[in-house]
Amino acid sequence: MIVYAVEIHVKPENRQDFIEASKENAAATIGEPGNLRFDINQQADDPDCFMFYEVYRDAAAIDAHKATAHYAKWRDAVAPWMAQPRNGVKHEPLFPESEESWETRV
Repeated sequence: MIVYAVEIHVKPENRQDFIEASKENAAATIGEPGNLRFDINQQADDPDCFMFYEVYRDAAAIDAHKATAHYAKWRDAVAPWMAQPRNGVKHEPLFPESEESWETRV
């Protein structure tokens, strides 16, 4: 499994458009066979700062995600709305240890 935590800062005037586009992308992403989780989080003390928490089965699943039409649509739409470049950090999960644990969690 591979986990990505992506920090994104958007321009205040584009916040709502960013949220809508991101929810649409996330809804499509969670239907991908290689995606195990996709959360969109908004920073409590800075509404223009977001953190995406994404879990994928493997590197092939990430590549497949990045090749989807919905990802390309999101990427191109939100690019001019960002106050600074997004920062994604790759993580390896320690707990839960198995993919099955992710699939059975609510």
